[in-house]
Amino acid sequence: MLTQRPKGTNDFLPQETWKWQYVEQILREVCRQYGYGELRTPIFEHTELFQRGVGETTDIVEKEMYTFLDKGGRSVTLRPEGTAAAARAYLENRLHAGPQPVKVYYIGPMFRYDKPQAGRYRQFHQFGVEVFGSDEPVVDAEVIAMAMEIYRRLGIKDLELNINSVGCPVCRARHREALQEFLRPQLASLCKDCQSRFERNPLRILDCKQEGCQAATRGAPTITRQLCPDCKDHFDQVQTLLKALGVPFTVNERLVRGLDYYTKTAFEIMVKDIGAQSSICGGGRYNGLVGELGGEDVPGIGFALGLERTILTMEKQGVAWPEEAGTRVFVAVLGTEAREQALVLTQQLRSRGLAAETDLLGRSLKAQLKQADRLKVSYTVIVGGDELQRGEVQLRSMSDSSQQALKLEQVVDYLTEKLKP
Repeated sequence: MLTQRPKGTNDFLPQETWKWQYVEQILREVCRQYGYGELRTPIFEHTELFQRGVGETTDIVEKEMYTFLDKGGRSVTLRPEGTAAAARAYLENRLHAGPQPVKVYYIGPMFRYDKPQAGRYRQFHQFGVEVFGSDEPVVDAEVIAMAMEIYRRLGIKDLELNINSVGCPVCRARHREALQEFLRPQLASLCKDCQSRFERNPLRILDCKQEGCQAATRGAPTITRQLCPDCKDHFDQVQTLLKALGVPFTVNERLVRGLDYYTKTAFEIMVKDIGAQSSICGGGRYNGLVGELGGEDVPGIGFALGLERTILTMEKQGVAWPEEAGTRVFVAVLGTEAREQALVLTQQLRSRGLAAETDLLGRSLKAQLKQADRLKVSYTVIVGGDELQRGEVQLRSMSDSSQQALKLEQVVDYLTEKLKP
């Protein structure tokens, strides 16, 4: 029986991965322009990091993490998200002791045991940015504007930006009390998960997707109405700055995000018709996260987007992809005595920066020319026969099938000049 890939994972073949490389190139270019450096963290971390950082009442920690004991009996977890690991790296490598703010980005695989659906997988790839060391509203506005700019450059349209403030511990204490008072008469109508969250973290109930829970929370007091003066002023400034940047948004008072570390600003970017969910990017401020992991209270903010969902959105919207850079020259072999020279010539072309291929199957010249057509090369160099004895090759232009003889020692310079960018 053929061994197949695990459920909820994907193989990305060469005819697809060039699209990923294009998206990643845009992401890296935007990060360079906004002053972010790349951070690479381990694919697995100590489980405690996510329990403390993400929150024990979240769906991620309660249901979705790939957690196991290593050979030393230590509990480790494949990373389900990137922010907790970035905060751990910020602390462990003493980045807090250097100039602030610290701006980093990451790209890599994440893992959650979830029901696979369109755009949602058990191994998925995430891009994210994090800013540590500033609580200024201008950072919130810049981060949100950066996310929208990424989608603009990728050509994605019909986006809706939802923002909210989830306050600080002072605001949340008041909101928790008001929310529990509102929900207590309807406790029996909540799902089992939300019933267990009622005492531990009632704010999570607002994020539940179960119809019964959504109905029960209709009209519930929102934290936006409970904001302390500092959080309200911060949120007002963020809105003012987004307007100044020309970034349209909607204030969504039910937006709380699914992770416990969020404080103050929270946001999501939505787009229609992409599968199980309409959200393609989410983020917010997490001023208590670094302190929760054992450091001083250092403010932070960031966002993450899924690459699978981004590419799916681009394809559904019919975004025009750039031309894939393919093979430019094919070196065809005429006779076994010419194989060595053809290989040497192919290598010389590659050393000049040209994408070149040669026959590896011992095919006839006719079959090799068909292969050159399939590769959509610009030129085919035919090596062999009497020409090679005279130190020449035949150069065929694939656009008009014209052919000319060139000296062997000239062909590399000639093609380099013809095909230079």
